[in-house]
Amino acid sequence: MAFGRQMRRLREAKDVKQETIAHLTKVSGPQVSRIENGKKRATRAFVVAVDDHLEAGGSLISLWEDLNKDGHPVPIWFDWPQIESDAVMLVSWENSIVPGLAQTPDYALAMLRGSREAADARISRQSILTKDDDSTSPTVLFLLDEHVLHNLVGTPDTMREQLEHLLELSLLPNVTIQVVLGSGEHEGVLGSFVIATMEDRSEVAYIETAVRGITTDTPVDLSILARTLIELRSRALTQVMSRELIRKVIQEKWT
Repeated sequence: MAFGRQMRRLREAKDVKQETIAHLTKVSGPQVSRIENGKKRATRAFVVAVDDHLEAGGSLISLWEDLNKDGHPVPIWFDWPQIESDAVMLVSWENSIVPGLAQTPDYALAMLRGSREAADARISRQSILTKDDDSTSPTVLFLLDEHVLHNLVGTPDTMREQLEHLLELSLLPNVTIQVVLGSGEHEGVLGSFVIATMEDRSEVAYIETAVRGITTDTPVDLSILARTLIELRSRALTQVMSRELIRKVIQEKWT
């Protein structure tokens, strides 16, 4: 936010529009706005180009370097729900529970220990899956470990309703659900994550940890997650086969 405010002040002092910065740096206008609002981190190449164009005398570069002393621009977290809402594509991997965007109200309530306010907030985020204008709805891939289908959350009725909801979601034109099989001998067992691809094709990842979720857009982190996704997809059933397995688990375990 500190960097974004300073960049905006310098840009406006020179009467330069965000569209000009977008054209100069080859990023989208919305992404320039997100940088100025502190919702997206700028790369050093972006900062160098903007500093030169605004004749900032290296002040933006110096500020960026101060914020980047430990290798990560500060803050290392973002407003993930906003990123989730702005994304054009979301790829989600879950190894233990149904992801928030695919949860039913009762499942969310059980996961959040009865907090109705938190559950309602989680469910409200699902509106991005069915926006009024289909062209603005993100393409979403849910990769679920087979264990998710068998892991009791709430009551058996909650689980049956939840798995039936997954079947309904899988019929949406922008949603794909695939079940990942395997013995657990893959990097995906280390934790769940979501990768959001933005309009300008940049990526931001949300990674679950035992303490809290963290958000990152560093190339090294994204590269590791990309390799993990390749392995997970190689173990995944097709969407049709995944639906069949979900129906089978409903009938054999939750009915």
